[in-house]
Amino acid sequence: MVSEKEVLVAAAVFVVALISQSEGIVGGNEAAPHSRPYMASIQVPEGDALKHECGGFVVADQWVMTAVHCLPNGSNGRKVVLGVHSLSEPEETKQTFDILELHTHPEFSASNYDNDIALIKLDRPFITSEAVKAVEFLRAGGTNPDTNAEVETAGWGSLDNLGTRPDKLKEVVIEVVSSARCRRSDYFGKKFTSNMICAHKVCPDPCTQPDKTQDSCDGDSGGPLLYNGTVVGITSNGGKKCGQIKKPGIYTIISHYTEWIDSIMGLQPDPTSDSSG
Repeated sequence: MVSEKEVLVAAAVFVVALISQSEGIVGGNEAAPHSRPYMASIQVPEGDALKHECGGFVVADQWVMTAVHCLPNGSNGRKVVLGVHSLSEPEETKQTFDILELHTHPEFSASNYDNDIALIKLDRPFITSEAVKAVEFLRAGGTNPDTNAEVETAGWGSLDNLGTRPDKLKEVVIEVVSSARCRRSDYFGKKFTSNMICAHKVCPDPCTQPDKTQDSCDGDSGGPLLYNGTVVGITSNGGKKCGQIKKPGIYTIISHYTEWIDSIMGLQPDPTSDSSG
């Protein structure tokens, strides 16, 4: 018979596993201040302050795209902060918003994070500035990056598996890993679906970098994966540890959701686009 202590230990291990599947940046460098004006910090109330919890990115004057698993139980008082470089400093560029509407994809799967895409409608349009601007995202019919293509991501997530968090935005250039490899049983197996891209960057031997594998890590789910300046993916999840060679970061392929995005944001479909995704 399983003891109460064993049940509690198992539950704690499960919770830690869930927390550690969020994403952030391992390796990479500090971004130039406000060089990525589309970046959003989704923050949760903590006493009288706000604490960064997840990333997102601005796609229209009142809309931010992120990951469903960042807000599994609704907005619950969370705020969206734009124009951020330093999380702690009182930057004049910052604009803080309440969440007016939260739209999560109806087919999101908590078991493998398939369809991990959400849209946040801010309580008002943002004020465009050098520090706050929307970014283009790939629509149906567009070209997603091939295996080994260089892509980039950014965020305020952990720098390592100890959970060390940066104060200022970090960015990293990584490479797309083949879908066939990510479907292998020693990578992600059946968890990896056709709606996902996986990517990281392994330093070749001999490696002089402090981080042998550059990757996303804890704390930056919902952020963008960019290819040639266009967002093609949403940081979703990876392994229980960051920077593992066989557990690259996983990103939701945005172009598969054009019809759903347009229906939520009230956009008219592009008659020249392929709605099949």
